[in-house]
Amino acid sequence: MEKEQIQRILEDYKQGRIELEEALARLKILPYEDLGFAKIDHHRRLRKGFPEVIFGKGKSAEQVISIAERMAGHGGPVLITRVNDEVCRKIKERFPEAIFNREASAVVINPAEVKGKGLITVLTAGTSDIPVAEEAAFTAEVMGNRVERVYDVGVAGLHRLLDQREVILSARVVVVVAGMEGALPSVVGGLVEAPVIAVPTSGGYGASFEGVAPLLAMLNSCSPGVVVVNIDNGFGAGYFASLINRL
Repeated sequence: MEKEQIQRILEDYKQGRIELEEALARLKILPYEDLGFAKIDHHRRLRKGFPEVIFGKGKSAEQVISIAERMAGHGGPVLITRVNDEVCRKIKERFPEAIFNREASAVVINPAEVKGKGLITVLTAGTSDIPVAEEAAFTAEVMGNRVERVYDVGVAGLHRLLDQREVILSARVVVVVAGMEGALPSVVGGLVEAPVIAVPTSGGYGASFEGVAPLLAMLNSCSPGVVVVNIDNGFGAGYFASLINRL
């Protein structure tokens, strides 16, 4: 629930357009709405500027749809991450206007208008990193930002990265997604003025320890201005990039 909605409820009560019981019924869900299997934080949009996001993995399609219905009824974008094709099909049956990004495994209902002040550029070291990068890019777009994607520009061929320097240098925030040895964020951090959000992925051979090796490499980066999110956390990177881009 947004600040304007609360003001409207109070004004409607003040002017006698609604009874006290109805005003209380609308306001009582401010902390959260209890569905039994989920407690929906409708107040988060007022506190944070963006509604609660539904993490789809581990939830049934019926649970996801029930939560989405309640959230959509309060207005604003509804972002659902980590959903498979079957769950997405059922979401689309209920919400035909929903947009599904298959590579990101994410769905949005009522995406936000563009409010970000600048460009967010999302880079990947390799093609295998694209699903995590798409989660970051899609999240940032849903939150109202312009996003450019630059994929497969890892350190094994630095000329590919340098060929894209115009779009990279024009970004207000750069998200860099890499597995293997996780070197790309350090290189990008040495080239740009903008903050860099590094995302380690679980892709790589055995010694990468399912993303632990790139995570540690990124945490130990010598390039200033690089921050790191958890392994495969494209959503967290996109969300944080949006926060920076709205400052």
